[in-house]
Amino acid sequence: MKEIRGNIKEVKGVLRVPSDKSITHRAFIFGGLAKGITLVKEPLRSADTLATLGILKELGVHIEEEGNAIKIEGKNFNLEEPLNVLDAQNSGTTARLMMGVLATQSFFSVITGDSSLRRRPMLRVVEPLRSMGASLDGRQGGKFLPVSVRGGNLKGIDFFNEKSSAQVKSAVLIAGLRAEGQTLVKEKVKSRDHTERMFKAFGVDVEVSESDLYEVKVKGGQDLKGTEVFCPADPSSASFFCALCVLSPEGDLRLSNVLVNPTRDRFFKKLREMGAEIYYENPREISGEPVADIVVRGGSSLRGVEVLPEEVPSLIDEIPILAVVMATAEGVSTVRGAKELRVKESDRIKAIVENLRSMGVKVEEFEDGFQIEGPSKLRGATVKTYSDHRIAMAFTVAGLVADGKTIIDDPECVRISYPNFFKDLEKIAFF
Repeated sequence: MKEIRGNIKEVKGVLRVPSDKSITHRAFIFGGLAKGITLVKEPLRSADTLATLGILKELGVHIEEEGNAIKIEGKNFNLEEPLNVLDAQNSGTTARLMMGVLATQSFFSVITGDSSLRRRPMLRVVEPLRSMGASLDGRQGGKFLPVSVRGGNLKGIDFFNEKSSAQVKSAVLIAGLRAEGQTLVKEKVKSRDHTERMFKAFGVDVEVSESDLYEVKVKGGQDLKGTEVFCPADPSSASFFCALCVLSPEGDLRLSNVLVNPTRDRFFKKLREMGAEIYYENPREISGEPVADIVVRGGSSLRGVEVLPEEVPSLIDEIPILAVVMATAEGVSTVRGAKELRVKESDRIKAIVENLRSMGVKVEEFEDGFQIEGPSKLRGATVKTYSDHRIAMAFTVAGLVADGKTIIDDPECVRISYPNFFKDLEKIAFF
């Protein structure tokens, strides 16, 4: 447990939060599959990304530390049959993307995860990979981990990504690189496009079109060519400090080198819509991704806001911290179309609603979201994290601006994405 002191007075300073988790995962995986050497600069080293590295090592990929970079000797898709069950631990990205990787291999493998990951849905990846010709099986017919995979002899497919899941899209596109013919993924709402962008950086010919549907097309038989990848700061990690500054009586914070990919920065746009002062400075592109410094001012009056279903994919990970900001805003705020939150590391809708109520907030729960009536003056409470890193960090921020003391029941779960979260808070939070 961790006790959080409330009634913060000021947030100020410059902070470089850890590198983006989604980009780090992909850089490691694509580097392992590439022909030649890949150097991943400033990667995120967290429980989730280290799980990905661990699996790559089990598959025969040689990996070395080089200062603040990781050097990967690619296997050009010629991976080795693992001796052990592959453990994705708590990482859904690891499990789902690696199923796409394993589908390209003719050998037998099994992938599993911790108790939380073994409850998360996997059929959304298993079914399209089966339709490409891979053999996958698992608990309840492949609905849950552990899942066994024997791949090879794949054929390209035309796949509609109904849930607009970037993990599903990525798994199918990775398999498509070793499939006969063409693989096409379609989405009604564009999901995170890191795979498409990084494929291009690794020399893959990717066709992208946006009209009524978002479509990504790759031809089979293409190689990934080793390259250099820079990992910018994670906008999801930055969101907690951004929110804390906005909610503080006084604040002047600069978050440096943050990824501002349009499929990832809706949270910052929503805060602006609520009346917060947030600016992008020094915009640039690095390794195919847009990056900027984010400047945040505190003390603004905030108004309620609505999150529409089509907006959810671009702020899905930030909804817990957005809910905390909504609780302090004038008027009614609503989130709908976010049912996917129920199958994350925890049932995040339940966790958000339960913890906000314990802090004195009027909130109504829906199957696919919630409605918050503000403004509320938050009061200290005991927070149930359900071992979910984003719930722990979001309600730490809530505790810092609440009256009294807040107890976080499992602070250690932040190591999944942000091992130094509490140390970084101490650098910029003043009482």
